[in-house]
Amino acid sequence: MRFPITTALCLGTVSVLVLTACSNGSARATNPTSSGSASGRPEGKNAPAAGPLSSAALAKRLLDEGDLGEGYTRKAEQPGRHDDVTVIGCPGLGELGGDATAGGGLDFPRRAKVSFTYAGGTGSEVSEELYSGTAAELSSGVSRIFEAMTSCPSYQVLIGSTAVTVTNQNVSVPRLGDERWSQLLTFTVDGHSHVVKQTAVRVGMVVAVVSGSAALVDAHVVKAVAKARVTT
Repeated sequence: MRFPITTALCLGTVSVLVLTACSNGSARATNPTSSGSASGRPEGKNAPAAGPLSSAALAKRLLDEGDLGEGYTRKAEQPGRHDDVTVIGCPGLGELGGDATAGGGLDFPRRAKVSFTYAGGTGSEVSEELYSGTAAELSSGVSRIFEAMTSCPSYQVLIGSTAVTVTNQNVSVPRLGDERWSQLLTFTVDGHSHVVKQTAVRVGMVVAVVSGSAALVDAHVVKAVAKARVTT
């Protein structure tokens, strides 16, 4: 059976759910180490870029197969979808979706993205998104999105004609970068569930977002942050 959704934290479009094809009817959850939120203070190590980076510069800082190791295959970029998205039972997230539909101010124009499948686990995927802007813009924008997504422990999303039940919780993040956020989301459709972890780390004027199966996110977020902070 094909499970109809995966999720990514789409900071650029602020459309928090997208329809894609996902093999396997169910994915196993990885237990978080903690259920507390995990925003933190600047570390003051390895000075990040002096100003916002272009999309081309961000693309050079994305993870690649050499960074991830054996068993990873880059996925072709999928065309954008324009399905109607309606949030039921979470006013804060509904308002955020409305801003996205109207082309609101949470759009980060400097961005780059890459996605991979992993042969070591059935249906395992991991993606990385990089965004650049002023520290204040990134901090405010990312915080608003995460706060909206975790403001309701459970809600329903209609994507086109597909009804999706979403549950989420904040989880802990290693002490990386200047600020950090992470959440574990479970998407259920027709009795089949898919679990996705999303971790975002701000390093100066760059935010790295790693999404996918929890084990893969945990395995690669440190590499993503280290590569995102490179200044050359």
